[in-house]
Amino acid sequence: MNHWPLAPGKTPTGLAMDIEHQRLFSGCRGSKTVEVMDADNGKILASLPIGSGVDAVAFDPESQTAFSSNGDGTLTMIHEDSPDKFQVIQTVATQAGARTLALDTTKHQVWLVTAEIKSPSPESKEKRRRIIVPDTFKVIVVSKN
Repeated sequence: MNHWPLAPGKTPTGLAMDIEHQRLFSGCRGSKTVEVMDADNGKILASLPIGSGVDAVAFDPESQTAFSSNGDGTLTMIHEDSPDKFQVIQTVATQAGARTLALDTTKHQVWLVTAEIKSPSPESKEKRRRIIVPDTFKVIVVSKN
């Protein structure tokens, strides 16, 4: 077992892998980056900017695209041009809080979940930072079409 630093990445939360090329995609909340690492030797190959509040990362092997779902309401798409070259190809507006994702690799769709969120009132004794507004849950589907 090996342990490798993710620097310049900070506070990793999501992880995906390109198994064919042994590339790890780590979503890092503290640095607002996806760090791409060679899984064989731990070398950081790229540090790419993403939105804030990343939670999940997924990789579609057919399209060679990694996805980062960010709590700020963005979905960042990173293309693997070659096993050692990566670029952000698009950032899609989703909805604030849509930071959990699932990837359908047969339809090449990203599924995100969220709801409307409000802050507790100053008078509230609620300890939570956010409150989900009832009946506002939604699934957002992002596809190429």
